[in-house]
Amino acid sequence: MQKRIFRTVTLILLSSLILSSCKKKKGGKDNTRPNIVFILADDLGWSDLPSYGNTFNEATNINKLAMEGMQFYNAYAANPVCSPSRASIQTGQYPARIGINDFIPGHWRPYELLTVPINRTQFLPLDYKTIGEALQDEGYRTGYFGKWHLGFTEKHHPRNQGYDESVVYNGGGFFDYNEKMNPATNYPEGTVLSEALTNLSLNFIEKNKNNPFFLFLSHYDVHVQLEAQDSLIKKYLNKPKTNEYPSNAVYAAMVENVDTSVGKIMDKLESLDLSKNTVVVFFSDNGGLVKRYDEIPLIAQRNLHYYQNDTLRYVATSNKPLKKEKGTVYEGGIREPLIIKWPDKIEPGSTSKALVSGIDFFPTFLEIAEAKSTNQIIDGKSIVPVLMKKNNISEERVLYWHYPVYHHDAPAGTIRKGNWKLIHSFQDDSIELYDLENDIGESNNLVDQESETVKELYTLLKNWRTDINAALPMKNESFDVSRRKEWSRHPSFDDMLTGRQSFKDIIPKN
Repeated sequence: MQKRIFRTVTLILLSSLILSSCKKKKGGKDNTRPNIVFILADDLGWSDLPSYGNTFNEATNINKLAMEGMQFYNAYAANPVCSPSRASIQTGQYPARIGINDFIPGHWRPYELLTVPINRTQFLPLDYKTIGEALQDEGYRTGYFGKWHLGFTEKHHPRNQGYDESVVYNGGGFFDYNEKMNPATNYPEGTVLSEALTNLSLNFIEKNKNNPFFLFLSHYDVHVQLEAQDSLIKKYLNKPKTNEYPSNAVYAAMVENVDTSVGKIMDKLESLDLSKNTVVVFFSDNGGLVKRYDEIPLIAQRNLHYYQNDTLRYVATSNKPLKKEKGTVYEGGIREPLIIKWPDKIEPGSTSKALVSGIDFFPTFLEIAEAKSTNQIIDGKSIVPVLMKKNNISEERVLYWHYPVYHHDAPAGTIRKGNWKLIHSFQDDSIELYDLENDIGESNNLVDQESETVKELYTLLKNWRTDINAALPMKNESFDVSRRKEWSRHPSFDDMLTGRQSFKDIIPKN
């Protein structure tokens, strides 16, 4: 009898140890740490979502996400175009520190007043530790699906940058994409790109439901050329337009496609009973595009007939009340929608005015995952205290931007400290100063009234550029006032074909 009891107790103890060990990851940490889902939209503006005040576009699932999580009103991309912004998310560093200051390969105006710096590398170097690698080291399964734009050869794709699974989309269309995926996919004709990327993500979640995972879903919507399903476009064509907003039906359909994706991800997490232990982050890589920089129609040929004789063939969106657009350091180019849901940690329906940047995701995700620190320089700060409402990050926090290229504006740099924002133009050395608390539209330049603030911020900005070795534009000896607005193929494009980088795929135009 005693032996039987002893055997029973021993079996119970052994069973407990086995179950306990199954809940451990390498390093002995608990396997119940939160999953992290990061959903990144492309070119989606701060003013494009209903939760931020838009009354034409529809996004019921993103609205629901905001009601269940925290919505940010002072969240920023670290750069006003995609590649640098994405590099900052992956590394936690300012793009200028990395040396990726423009989209890959970059813009080029050979006869402008200034010769702008070329990206230090036309890919994210492998020696940078990405957020994928950092979480992979902690036992997370990692997946990346969608636009990458941090290197166009397999050597520099996500699979070699810390992601266990990846399918990269290199651009070129929202319906004819199977052969432009790496590896190629075989979705049926008529399947829109956002659905394909979402299905890849859903499969990843299903396969890794018993492990902590990090999913990076990187949409190509709402990037030009604008393209969507006819049924959705017609829905918005039949909808009354909104004052002070272009109400482009193709663009609105693309917003809804992103929203549908968010809904499917949320439903999947719920159906697998993962929702309560998953952090969901929704963000955009830069501000909304109003018009193409080259002033051609921005709607794909497939859908162009809807606006054949309409000015909306040239206009995607409006960032009002924010100033300007993607490719500028004004608020319309860098202020982003950011919504984060973390059940039992974040108060549902809460909001935050904390200053947040794309550089903050790396340290934030590491803290959420209880991960060890890295030796890599991290410019960002964890916003976990903000999410938990333990503090709002100092109101005097300083953020910097460096965009020394011609795009939708002249080369410029920017600093924000508290409510003050200073813009320095490299082209004419002019200064602008705005009080964003009272002037979100940057319409009242206070440079003459606030000389001490100008001095303080400009000094900080110059010192920061020196500290991170920021590349600066130079006087152009080939300047030709009659040809200054001409765009040309980037000079490093051909070099990359025979050098460290091969551009055999379609290069998305930014």
